[in-house]
Amino acid sequence: MLPNTVDYYRASSVSDALSVLKANPDAKILAGGHSLIPAMKLRLNSPSMVIDIANLSDLNYIKEEGGNICIGAMTTHGQIAHSSLLAEKLPLFTETADVIGDVQVRNMGTIGGSIAHADPSADWPAALLAADASIVVTNGDDTRSISAVDFFVGFFSTALEEGEIITEIQVPIPAAGTKMTYQKFMQPASRFAIVGCAAMAKVENGVVADVKVAFTGVSDGPFRDGNVEAAISGKATTAENIASAAAQAAADVNLNADHYADEDYRQHLARVYAKRALSAVCG
Repeated sequence: MLPNTVDYYRASSVSDALSVLKANPDAKILAGGHSLIPAMKLRLNSPSMVIDIANLSDLNYIKEEGGNICIGAMTTHGQIAHSSLLAEKLPLFTETADVIGDVQVRNMGTIGGSIAHADPSADWPAALLAADASIVVTNGDDTRSISAVDFFVGFFSTALEEGEIITEIQVPIPAAGTKMTYQKFMQPASRFAIVGCAAMAKVENGVVADVKVAFTGVSDGPFRDGNVEAAISGKATTAENIASAAAQAAADVNLNADHYADEDYRQHLARVYAKRALSAVCG
């Protein structure tokens, strides 16, 4: 299918983009285009205008600041995958970025565009949840920071309000010795996650002292799995304890079902990938 007729505007700055967005409430922000354009072609989204922010270089950066890793919203998946700073301080993000789409998607798609779109099978939400990230948004007059737990609210839904855009993702630098991973069972054509599991853990004297586990693809939105976290937290890092904790995966959520995987298969995959993730970070 082809999209409906749409006006195109190339923004020269964040304030310019916000000004045009305020004057055109049904407009959509166009970042890398790998989420919005397919939705427009299928007429799942039909804005009257797209506001292109691809040239806003001041939203494209990866830096360390105030104990956080700060990533500009227009930073591409490819830039994240190849960042030496992230490889050293937050390898969960390089690992996640490296399995998003194909090389064309990684070179054009942006982290801000992906999380604003909030596809329930996208990879970034699980990583952001596991890393206790915050999303910085602005409407031009006010700026606020939203925790990832509060940002993703449901099926293609976020806490973004009308007239706001994402400017930055902030991630606390993990404590020394923290292990992290993203494990994914992907649809082979689109490479979206049928099930994706991100995990971070710190082990002290053979006992799991701090652990975070998050899923994407399993339900109508990403989520932290408190059952898995509680089942392994404070426990010795034995294979039996890891298997027991993984068996709790996705126990209290409404499971997705589609032609790729029904509810039972997704539940099975969630447990399998929780076990793989926990084995990687608690071993």
